[in-house]
Amino acid sequence: MRTAQRSGNESSGGGAPAGKASGDEVERLRRRYGRRHAAARCGVYAAAIMAALLCALPFLWSVISAFKQNQDLYNPESNPFFFNMPATPDHVTFLFTDTPFMTFVVNTLIVGAAVVAVTLALALPAAYSLARLDRPWGTPMGIAIFLVYLVPPSLLFLSLTRVVVALHLENTLWSMIVVYPTITVPVSVWLLIGFLKAVPKDVEEQAMVDGYSRLGAFRRVVMPLVFPGIVAVVVFSFTLTSSEFVYALAFVSASPEMVISTGVPTQLVRGDVFFWQSLQAATVITAVPIAFLFNLFLDRFVTGFTMGAVKT
Repeated sequence: MRTAQRSGNESSGGGAPAGKASGDEVERLRRRYGRRHAAARCGVYAAAIMAALLCALPFLWSVISAFKQNQDLYNPESNPFFFNMPATPDHVTFLFTDTPFMTFVVNTLIVGAAVVAVTLALALPAAYSLARLDRPWGTPMGIAIFLVYLVPPSLLFLSLTRVVVALHLENTLWSMIVVYPTITVPVSVWLLIGFLKAVPKDVEEQAMVDGYSRLGAFRRVVMPLVFPGIVAVVVFSFTLTSSEFVYALAFVSASPEMVISTGVPTQLVRGDVFFWQSLQAATVITAVPIAFLFNLFLDRFVTGFTMGAVKT
C-alpha cells in the first residue's frame, strides 16, 4: 500500500510540470495567433490605403493641375503631382469670369431635377403595376422595358431630333427634359420592380384592411419601405442625366441653354487651344458635390440596390 501511495504521489507530483508546460504552450500559441491576426489586419489596411491612393490620384492630379502655371504644366520635366512653380488661381478665376460656367451649372440642376421628378412619376406606378398585379404579360413587359435602355443613344438621336423639332423645343432646356426620361425611366422601372418585390404583400393588404385604398396603401406604407430604392433611382437618374453628352450636343447649340457636359468643352476648347487648367477646375468643381451626395446617401443607396437583389 505504501508503494502504491508513493507511486500516486509521484504521478501527482509529476503532473504539475506537465500542466504548467501545457499552459505555457497555449499562451505561446495565443500570442502567435495574435501576431498573425495583427499582421493580417495591417496588411488589409495597407492594401486599402494603397487602393484608395490609386483611385484618388486622378482627382489629386486634377486639383493640382487646376492651380498650375502654364510653364509648370507644359514642362515635361516637372513632377505632375507637385507645384514646381508657385500656384496661381488665375485659371479658376477665368472659369467663373470669362465663361458662363455658372449658367451651365444652373441648367444642369434644372434639367436634372425635372428629369428626376418625371422619372419617379412614371417609373413608380409602372414598377408597382408590374410587381404587384399578377398578369401573364408582366414579366415580358418588364424585360421589354429594360431592353429599351440597352438601345444606344447614337441610334436614337436622329429620330428624337425630329420629335424635338416637331415640338419646337430645339435649343431649349425642355428638349432635354422631354428626351432624357427615355433613358432613365426604363432602368428605373427595372430597379424599382426588384425593390417592390422585396416588400411583403401582407403589409400592403393589412393597410387595405385598415381602410386605405390601394393608392393610399402604396403612398403611406409601401413608399416609406422602398425609400432606399427611391434614393438609388434619384441618384442614378441625376448622375446619368448630368453626364449625358450625345443628346445634349444634338438638341442644344445655344450657349445660354447648354449644360455642363457640353458647355464646358465648348467654352474651354477653342480650336487647337485647350484651357487645361480651367478644364480640370471644372471637373473638380462638378465632381465634389456629386461625390458628397453619394457619401451622404451611401447607406440608403447600397441598401436600395441590395434590397432590390432579394428574391421573394
